[in-house]
Amino acid sequence: MAWTFTTLKQAIQDYTDNSETTFVNNLDEIIRITENRIFYNVQIPVFRKNVTGTLTASNQYLQQPTDFLASLSLAVTSGNDRFYLLPKDVNFINEAFPDSTETGLPKYYAIFDDDFFIVGPTPNSNYSSELHYSYQPESITVSSDGTSWLGTNAEDALLYGSLLEAYTFMKGESDIISNYATRFEQSVQRLKNLGEGRNRKDQYRGGALTVEET
Repeated sequence: MAWTFTTLKQAIQDYTDNSETTFVNNLDEIIRITENRIFYNVQIPVFRKNVTGTLTASNQYLQQPTDFLASLSLAVTSGNDRFYLLPKDVNFINEAFPDSTETGLPKYYAIFDDDFFIVGPTPNSNYSSELHYSYQPESITVSSDGTSWLGTNAEDALLYGSLLEAYTFMKGESDIISNYATRFEQSVQRLKNLGEGRNRKDQYRGGALTVEET
């Protein structure tokens, strides 16, 4: 069945047989944690966006969108040519380009913090950029109509993940926690198979991004 925020909260209370005030007051957070776990584990095609921006000369940093969840690709344009930057971690960029005043066409990028990417080398000119990314959709806990994509299309993952978090919050018995952990993992795997198995325009193959023509 599809979940609304109200029916999901009630189901969690029914499954756990717990309507204690402190527990109920924490259900919003329990559900949000579950949503985040699902989105970090599964790249769902419907939650992808492209956004354009500008890498400015002598500035290593590019701001992330406010709803950014995970990067799929970052490209820069120089003249008529487009170059896809290779994803790395911050340590790689800092070690490879220790002098931020040395500039060139950016080749690499990394997540610097919760708000910015860092690129290397530092841009030697202004470059148009295009970021393809997974975004964080609105939580069912704040949705104006009390529904969400997960509540309608990933009911099992949302329920079992919420029960896993709920029993962890309650310091429940280990066998119950293990049971819901297994069910959650199975439902997430089914969601991965559905969301990542077919009809992907952008795919990573052997560490490199390829773009299929449509």
